[in-house]
Amino acid sequence: MSKVTRICLVGATGLVGSALIEACVGRSDVKLVAVSRREASLPKGARMEVFLAPTDGWSDAIAAAMPQVLVIALGTTWRKAGKDEAAFRAVDEKLVLDCARWGLAAGAQQLIFVSSVGANSGAKGLYLRVKGEVEQALAKLAYPRLDVLRPGLLLGVRKEFRFLELIAQVLAPVVDVFLRGKYAKYRSIDADVMAQSILAITRQKARGRFVFEHEDMLRAIRRQALEQSVRDAVHGGPDPGRTVD
Repeated sequence: MSKVTRICLVGATGLVGSALIEACVGRSDVKLVAVSRREASLPKGARMEVFLAPTDGWSDAIAAAMPQVLVIALGTTWRKAGKDEAAFRAVDEKLVLDCARWGLAAGAQQLIFVSSVGANSGAKGLYLRVKGEVEQALAKLAYPRLDVLRPGLLLGVRKEFRFLELIAQVLAPVVDVFLRGKYAKYRSIDADVMAQSILAITRQKARGRFVFEHEDMLRAIRRQALEQSVRDAVHGGPDPGRTVD
């Protein structure tokens, strides 16, 4: 049976967080604990703990989760932040960095941060500039392993209606066809695929800082599937500690 990996998730109510919760249903090789300000809608069959606390209590909640891996899928929008830079940075920068430090203090050995394609501390736009600045700050922390995921447009059903994003999701399959070579990183990606890539990356043991763009995330999934098939062949069958699709 596979060794159980303890994962603490912050950002459980968002698109990626919700997909990760769904992806962990039925898996006994993963122990997922979520930290949230409000109740997360759990899918049928989910067996997990959700620690509810205001953000100033997340330090204790993350410590209680005793994570080996911390997944940060936090983020707000310009509109939700009242079009105020300080309010935007309070979530996308300060809270993210606070959670990373709390995870490190709790003993996490791996940090997986959901950033964005185009993240760059020198970007003109606030969103990508903040993401880039946060990536740089996370790299200075003492995590044995840091994984930065840079997805393009995230596909999936959101709990809130965003008209322009809905239009983009409809057009994404057509646009993706033309995004090749160095532009492939801008392709859209389904939140469910993001979740599978996160789980695959938790199985990678090399130390250091790693950046995953579109094709890198897909390769991580394929690599994990190949490694698992080899283990299955060696041990004479599928691992009983994981689900088989």
